[in-house]
Amino acid sequence: MSNFVLVENGIVVQSDRTGAAPEGFIEADESVCPGFLFDGEAFTLPPIEPAIPDRVSARQFKLQLLSAGLLADVEAWIASQGAAVQIAYDNSGSFVRADPTMQAGFTALGFTCAQVDAFFAAASVL
Repeated sequence: MSNFVLVENGIVVQSDRTGAAPEGFIEADESVCPGFLFDGEAFTLPPIEPAIPDRVSARQFKLQLLSAGLLADVEAWIASQGAAVQIAYDNSGSFVRADPTMQAGFTALGFTCAQVDAFFAAASVL
């Protein structure tokens, strides 16, 4: 049985295996299905988006701060906060991305959401 696909903007959006090629469809290997990419010559799987972790261990978090050259800045910001924030930073087993204090710290450092995502993704592999 033949596999015909409809490509829009370089992405397979529909497949048809019922027989003859519908108008505007092109023939493709049986494995090609919606979501595949097409560059005009070959079909490829789309890249897998890395999952952004919602939390990392304290070790991962602090090593990523060190790696990114942010450890001194973050520790200075922590020192300017109240005792509860200082205790949490010093004694937490993990750092949760959605925590309000975490968000405040990243905002104080001028991070965008994309930069926070990249930070947590990088920290998660340490």
